[in-house]
Amino acid sequence: MKKYYIGVDVGSISTNLAVIDNNRNIIETVYIRTEGKPIASVQKGIQIMKDKLKKKFPEIIEISGAGATGSARQLTGVIVGADVVRNEITAHSLAALHVRSDIQTVIEIGGQDSKIIIIREGVAIDFAMNTVCAAGTGSFLDQQARRLKIPIEKFGDLALQSSEPVSIAGRCTVFAESDMIHKTQLGHAIPDIIRGLCEALVRNYLNNVGKGKDIRAPIMFQGGVAANKGIREAFQRTLNLDIYVPKNYDVMGAIGIAILAQETMEENPHPSNFYGWDIPELIFESKGFECKDCPNHCEVVEIKQNGQLIARWGSRCGKWDNLAVKREKAISFS
Repeated sequence: MKKYYIGVDVGSISTNLAVIDNNRNIIETVYIRTEGKPIASVQKGIQIMKDKLKKKFPEIIEISGAGATGSARQLTGVIVGADVVRNEITAHSLAALHVRSDIQTVIEIGGQDSKIIIIREGVAIDFAMNTVCAAGTGSFLDQQARRLKIPIEKFGDLALQSSEPVSIAGRCTVFAESDMIHKTQLGHAIPDIIRGLCEALVRNYLNNVGKGKDIRAPIMFQGGVAANKGIREAFQRTLNLDIYVPKNYDVMGAIGIAILAQETMEENPHPSNFYGWDIPELIFESKGFECKDCPNHCEVVEIKQNGQLIARWGSRCGKWDNLAVKREKAISFS
């Protein structure tokens, strides 16, 4: 009997969903912008996924397990009724190994952060993340594409047209942007500037996120920025190694957490906590308040679904967390 699992990955820039079956075939994916509204974006993503699945199946499929990941994973887990909540390192590692079991290095660059994962013999043994400087991330590249009035989809193709890349200072967003503007004013060709920017951002990544890491092939490049051919070529040229970009490079986190949801439910079979395909119709409210019961003054967040409290978190002592409405089955957070 076929079973289906859903993974939801919510970050600052994008919200990604993936549905897989129990053979880990990817049934359908969704990629949309978060736009600063994670709850609304999850509901929108679920609706889009539901509409896509209706076109493939005579009846809407039942979800046997749900997982949440991304920077907003705790909130997402509460909204969808996740059976498992895990960090992005775990999710991206699982997805990469599902596509290629021999992967040794994962380069992941998203909207506002980037990470590297070192894998040996199918196990993630080391990783690093960069969440301080946005140079090289999707949001920075979007900004520069708008400045140059070039569609971001053409950014990489233009970089490949260059034979003389311009040297760009890429140590931080401020320097990279100002140097790029200066080179434009000097009259350098746009393809040369874009290729120079791609090379600078790759150097920045390797000198910060990848510093001290044992980068070995095969290397998988995933995340939204993997669509940029200029960045991919710059990595290949700098590392002198081939870079593999998977078909579903932009939703790998969602695929990975869907796989983990399957593993979790198969290890401990029970009805899923997933709220169902009516999630878009549910009314969610979030509110924060400051607890003044001790000098910590913790900022506590509470979530209500259709007026009923379903979760609280944020207190260091766990006082408010323990006052949350108890679910029949505990979500596994990490």
